[in-house]
Amino acid sequence: MRTLRFTVSRRLRVAGVAVLLGAGLTACASSASPTAVSSATTSSTGSGMAGMTGMTGTSSASPSASAMSGMSGMDEPMYTGTGLAASSGGFTLVPSAAATALPAGRTSSISFQIKDLKGMAVTSFQDDQTKLMHFYVVRSDLTGFQHVHPTMAEDGTWTANLAAMAPGTYRAYASFDTDNSSGAEVALVLSKQFTVTGTASVTPLPAASTTAEVDGYTVTLSGDLMAGMEHTLRATITKNGAPVTDLQPYLDTYAHLTAFHQGDMAFAHLHPQGTVNGDHGGPTLTFDAAMAASGNYRLFLQFQTGGVVHTAVFTVPVS
Repeated sequence: MRTLRFTVSRRLRVAGVAVLLGAGLTACASSASPTAVSSATTSSTGSGMAGMTGMTGTSSASPSASAMSGMSGMDEPMYTGTGLAASSGGFTLVPSAAATALPAGRTSSISFQIKDLKGMAVTSFQDDQTKLMHFYVVRSDLTGFQHVHPTMAEDGTWTANLAAMAPGTYRAYASFDTDNSSGAEVALVLSKQFTVTGTASVTPLPAASTTAEVDGYTVTLSGDLMAGMEHTLRATITKNGAPVTDLQPYLDTYAHLTAFHQGDMAFAHLHPQGTVNGDHGGPTLTFDAAMAASGNYRLFLQFQTGGVVHTAVFTVPVS
């Protein structure tokens, strides 16, 4: 049995989300190819989460971002900030010219480098949840989510292969650990906007919901979330009414949770507490989270069964 430490261990603290946790190309939605996630996977309850008030307004998270060398009892770096800057901590996300506009309706790729203060491409990265680089894209209306793991060439050029996307404005986020100029390991999230060509149609953010259906599974959220206060968030997974207890380890945990703040698209990354004990995860996953900014968040919960990654999607209001 492998125990997930109750720390933010090479994880992120982004978009005002403070989380203390116990826990070629590979796309998270499939072991073979990347998969975009539509907002249609959410089933609305109309009442919001237990103890939550449904807020439709947004409040921008703090734009400041900083890499931290750890907190009391933590020996690995974590990141604070919104994930919205292209440069932070002496590093810059530099996409190729072709990555600024991608075609709609067919698979494509984004190539980029992470450059240091001297303008040199970084080629040395540390493992973060079994991967050297996590790469996310999401459209400005918080649809079209993808989470993939690019491959790096010897010159430090990363290539992320993406599933077909609908036209619109997107933001790409590169999440990684590396050493800064002082030799200290830092965790960073850098991002840039890009477009997918064509006429875009905006999808309204679905109503707040505690339940999402995906691939025959039902995922139910419970708990209170209030800005500036730490609360417990739980996700319970069932299938045909029966508790699911065969979750497989996925990126060193039993679930991967990513959230985006409506309006500014600030990025948040959460992980569950608990232990990894083979293919025996579930049915309930617990998260300790403190949301600093009020407003609506779009949550993407990824879990694995039978070698397949499933993504449940929720709209969650934070008061």
